[in-house]
Amino acid sequence: MSFRKDFLWGGATAANQLEGGYDEDGRGLANVDVAPVGEDRHAIISGDKKHLDFDGEHFYPAKKAIDHYHRYKEDIALFAEMGFKTYRLSIGWTRIFPKGDEKEPNEAGLKFYEDLFKECKKHGIEPLVTITHFDCPMHLIKEYGGWRNRKMVDFYANLTRTLFTRYKGLVKYWLTFNEINIILHAPFMGAGIVFEEGENKKQVLYQAAHHELVSSAMATKIAREVDPNIQIGCMLAAGKTYPNSPRPADVLAAQQADRQNYFFIDVQSRGEYPAYALKELEREGVEIPFKEGDKELLKEYTVDFISFSYYSSRVAAANPENQDETSGNIFSSVKNPYLEASEWGWQIDPLGLRITMNDIYDRYQKPLFIVENGLGAIDTPDASGYVEDDYRIDYLSSHIAAMKEAVELDGVDLMGYTSWGCIDLVSAGTGEMKKRYGYIYVDRDNYGNGTLERTPKKSFYWYKKVIETNGEDLSNN
Repeated sequence: MSFRKDFLWGGATAANQLEGGYDEDGRGLANVDVAPVGEDRHAIISGDKKHLDFDGEHFYPAKKAIDHYHRYKEDIALFAEMGFKTYRLSIGWTRIFPKGDEKEPNEAGLKFYEDLFKECKKHGIEPLVTITHFDCPMHLIKEYGGWRNRKMVDFYANLTRTLFTRYKGLVKYWLTFNEINIILHAPFMGAGIVFEEGENKKQVLYQAAHHELVSSAMATKIAREVDPNIQIGCMLAAGKTYPNSPRPADVLAAQQADRQNYFFIDVQSRGEYPAYALKELEREGVEIPFKEGDKELLKEYTVDFISFSYYSSRVAAANPENQDETSGNIFSSVKNPYLEASEWGWQIDPLGLRITMNDIYDRYQKPLFIVENGLGAIDTPDASGYVEDDYRIDYLSSHIAAMKEAVELDGVDLMGYTSWGCIDLVSAGTGEMKKRYGYIYVDRDNYGNGTLERTPKKSFYWYKKVIETNGEDLSNN
């Protein structure tokens, strides 16, 4: 059995990484806006350095990004030329509710996404929409402390009800939180959290995580009420963790590393906190802030499908301090000597995608959707802007081949595949433009210089052929 006939091929982006127009049409300021490119970015997105506004010392790439806000019709036409069946994008929360706690939404923001969705539909492209892709209104961070505050559940519920109601019939597939487990690795970016002096960081993180998990279930409940045809998915930053050796202590370390990430999806898909997490949090003195009705809500309103990102596998050791390390997608990992790495240290492991798919499908038995996968690389265009990116084609074709094996040989139920950064955009991890993923080259550098002209790369035409043949032809010719 090959990919299903209605397989959803496409590409993925995030509002804060491509839209720009950060202060247009009533949009408010968000956490993602104030994350600069450069050496301070990691400390800021990790919540260790308080940075809640612009200054004159940094460059903020999200302000303009690649100006998709004004060029979305051009970009969607290019996606349609490739044959996209779906386009994964996200909502900028502060376009809809500029401060986040208003009762009434901003009509200009609602109209922008309505027009964008209709443009997709015009080209036969199904929108796949992430409600929150790291966006948190800055007002909610300053006034309430971000997702550590229970009031965020109500603000998020207001957002989701507004979206589901306004876009009924336009959007069928929704994701509640992008890479929800990133909250543990980049708390300011994932949940608008800035740590205070002497705070119990683990308590804050799992308190915020609980509020997001309750909000995800609440969104599912609201979706069922507004439109029973809506399908709701969760989203995990995935990647199988291998033990550094057959030593039992390393095997246990790998299992524990995987569980730290699967915890979130265990709750969203199975509807309750897993025993291993309850025991660990109890040992750590962390209190889960359950309110009346939370457990019932989580149990009744689980997700319809599991979506995830996959860029690389990881390795864990019981004594990692004695091992060489590498990092990728904000996750640190023991270096795997059997794998090559990208220019940013991400270990390239196509077979790891098949292993990860089987791991997740065995665990949850719900349809899967790969909504991010790609290679960040430095592209060198010729005089006309064309990039011969065979390295990207090699990466993607090997991963799609592994994905195909998981479907054909292992029987994994896969809904679709949207490769990450289908058009060059700002990197979430580093804030760079030179870390490119797209099939379409955008003339812009790390500090905003360039014409923003769009030029299809070699991979553009390769992916078009992949979609035309429903994944049967992966050859590079």
